Amino acid sequence: MTGSEESPTFRLAYVPGVTPAKWVRIWNERLPDIPLTLVPVPAADASDVLRRGEADAGLVRLPVDRTVLSAIPLYTEATVVVAPKDHVVTAAEEVSLDELADEVVLHPLDDVLGWEQPPGEPAFERPATTEDAIEHVASGIGILYVPQSLARLHHRKDLTYRTVLDAPQSDVALSWPEDATTDLVEDFIGIVRGRTVNSTRGRTPTPPQPKTKAKRAEAAGKRKPAAGKAGSRSTGKNPRGASGGAKGAKRGKPRGR
Repeated sequence: MTGSEESPTFRLAYVPGVTPAKWVRIWNERLPDIPLTLVPVPAADASDVLRRGEADAGLVRLPVDRTVLSAIPLYTEATVVVAPKDHVVTAAEEVSLDELADEVVLHPLDDVLGWEQPPGEPAFERPATTEDAIEHVASGIGILYVPQSLARLHHRKDLTYRTVLDAPQSDVALSWPEDATTDLVEDFIGIVRGRTVNSTRGRTPTPPQPKTKAKRAEAAGKRKPAAGKAGSRSTGKNPRGASGGAKGAKRGKPRGR
């Protein structure tokens, strides 16, 4: 159950390569009484998971179905080519697609870059997953284009990667069902957008009005003893009397002869 009064929780889906750790840490600091549950999902299934209500929001790869899902783009990832460490691609820090046009290119079924067929010579068959494609690269079958975070996720000591300057890129976004923009979703939106804890957006910040009234009441309470003290002097309870009496005592002092 999520967002209920009985047991409020927040379920955050995320796709491979996306690292939600920083935002989860901020959530736990600001909302320690509301557990955040991470829900790992394949990139191709993320939109369906959100539509079915199996997560409250998700860190997904664009595009998503904007007729039912809202989305806030967060960042764009560079695309890299993954190749064996002794491959000619390692001679430069950056390469272009034209330079790799003669290479055998693996195209996994869970590709997230959105092209029908990557440039180059297609492999004999399409691997089922990016992880399988990485294994094929290590076997010397071909090269692979992926977002940089996926190259890091599936890192192997016998492989390396280089940035591809003119390849399609992958956009990462925060997405959620448009008709389920709950208070907890607003809280997480504030976190990923970098709002401070005192931001006027969302439901977690404390309204400034009660604080102002409290300060005024506190200041008024501090002034009351001062008024009472002044009154005690005017009634003669101060041994030296009130200020007017002190001046009168000075005027009544006999002059020395």
